[in-house]
Amino acid sequence: MTPEHVAAWAATHALSPIQVDCAVTVMLKILDGKCKMPEPEKVVMALLYDRIKHLPGQLLDADIHQLIESARNCADEALKDLIYEKRLLAETAISRPVMKGFKALIRAEGLLPAKTATDHSED
Repeated sequence: MTPEHVAAWAATHALSPIQVDCAVTVMLKILDGKCKMPEPEKVVMALLYDRIKHLPGQLLDADIHQLIESARNCADEALKDLIYEKRLLAETAISRPVMKGFKALIRAEGLLPAKTATDHSED
């Protein structure tokens, strides 16, 4: 999926504040190396993050975006540890059903491919 496709998807799918938080949390998970999505899906999620990072979230502070930007540019061990801590806090704040619902939505709405019966990994 190209940046243009992700931009078009984001333009036609308004995310709620909690869904924005979900997208930010996935970005944190990608940055701390714990995301089990296939690499192409990680790229799509990073592109989605870039499209929605200006939108308000419900639970996460807006200053998280500066931390993400720093980690994307130069992630030393201290920054990786901070990203990990922020990701754990985000995952604690967002219930599993909400996160699973977000992931199901972006798959059902065509941003990511639908899961197959052989897909057992957690995103």
